[in-house]
Amino acid sequence: MNSGSEAVLRQPIVQPVEFQVDLNQVIAREKKKKLKATGVALLLLAPSLFFLAVFTIYPVISSFINSLYKDNLATITPVWNGFGNYVDLISDTTFLECLKNNVIVAVITVPVCILMGVGMAVFSNHRGRIGRSITRMGFIYPTFIPLVAAANIWVFIYTPIYGLLGHINPDWRFLADAKTAMGAVIVMLIWKQAGYLMLFYISGLNGISNEVSEAAEIDGANGVQKFWMITWPLLEPTTMYVFILALTSAFKTVDHLYIMTKGGPGNATNLLLFYIYQTGFDYWNAGKASAITIILVAILLVITAVKFFHDDRHAYYN
Repeated sequence: MNSGSEAVLRQPIVQPVEFQVDLNQVIAREKKKKLKATGVALLLLAPSLFFLAVFTIYPVISSFINSLYKDNLATITPVWNGFGNYVDLISDTTFLECLKNNVIVAVITVPVCILMGVGMAVFSNHRGRIGRSITRMGFIYPTFIPLVAAANIWVFIYTPIYGLLGHINPDWRFLADAKTAMGAVIVMLIWKQAGYLMLFYISGLNGISNEVSEAAEIDGANGVQKFWMITWPLLEPTTMYVFILALTSAFKTVDHLYIMTKGGPGNATNLLLFYIYQTGFDYWNAGKASAITIILVAILLVITAVKFFHDDRHAYYN
């Protein structure tokens, strides 16, 4: 062994520095950071949580408590009734008819509005710059019309003899015939709602990368295949949100019915929320109206929860 190697061997070996890490201090610091982040998040959410508690949670709890009392014109003060109001609704033919009508409205308007919303969004996206603006303005215009004004427009359209359709056939009485009244209301609801849902789908389409579509074109996919295999699956998060909007809209129709049919003829167009209004303010039965309100809230919560937890597993988030 030469002298150079011996010199290297004689050099002292540098011992690694041992760091004494206090695990408890690390955990304490992480907890402190987490608490600070949670505090900031709660502070930012405080205004929304306040309004949610005051205008949503408290009214629901109050309605549930009121639904347990018999509170109508026959009682001077509310009387404890337990679940009697709910039991009475089972034999209430008007309530059952309103529930059936509301299910029909939801089953028809929700999918039709969603399909029309995404269709109008895709159609407008494929127009030129000027054409895109014109088509979007035309599709969204009904949304800006106030509810009462929109209802009056369609009352004029359906009016026999003097209305727009009355000029075609004076014998048509869509709102006066129990067989056609619900269909006439549904057409108006779709006309009013579809353009609003289109806005969310336009936003969803703008969030899809053009590279995905270009790659599909290179692979030989046509327009229908690109939409069905790429665009529609990527719009799943938007569809979940739009579904909730369309569903709640289908169950909260009051203004239109009050102007157009008032729930008639008979109860052919009566819906749950309008029946709640009638029961609470026309018949002064607050206990029964509160019970119907809780049933309506429960229906919306169950359907929304099932839809969300089912579709969320298949949704693609970028």
